[in-house]
Amino acid sequence: MSNEIILPIEAATLLRILPHRYPFLLVDRVLEVELGKRILARKNVTVNEPHFVGHFPMVPIMPGVLQIECMAQVGGVLLLLEPGNEGKLALLTGIEKARFRRKVVPGDVLEIEITVIKVRGAMGWIHCEAKVEGKIASEADISFALAEGNMNDL
Repeated sequence: MSNEIILPIEAATLLRILPHRYPFLLVDRVLEVELGKRILARKNVTVNEPHFVGHFPMVPIMPGVLQIECMAQVGGVLLLLEPGNEGKLALLTGIEKARFRRKVVPGDVLEIEITVIKVRGAMGWIHCEAKVEGKIASEADISFALAEGNMNDL
């Protein structure tokens, strides 16, 4: 794989990078990538997502844990775009400093920016921010382990 990435990365390509599928694929589009450094992606929050049936029916709010998962998936895309990491699995190993600063509701567009803190061997540490209209909705530091294996075996 060359270091050239064609942007934006749309859903069909994301399905080749990540193992997640409906209803758990939480990344709609990748807008910017600097390999080994940062990534910017988008998640369109819609009222027809299954978690809104119970969280909460009259006042739908995107659960914080799904915001973390969304950030982790975007971080996984960045790590899996690195040459030599194609087809591997990015497994979540830790979450630190998670903060939720505002509600995320249907109609919001989450802009997820991930910056690499460090990578050591098969481990990676990233800082994640999810913003709505330029304001931080949630943030966390997340760690990953890259696992050998083929996601096509899932």
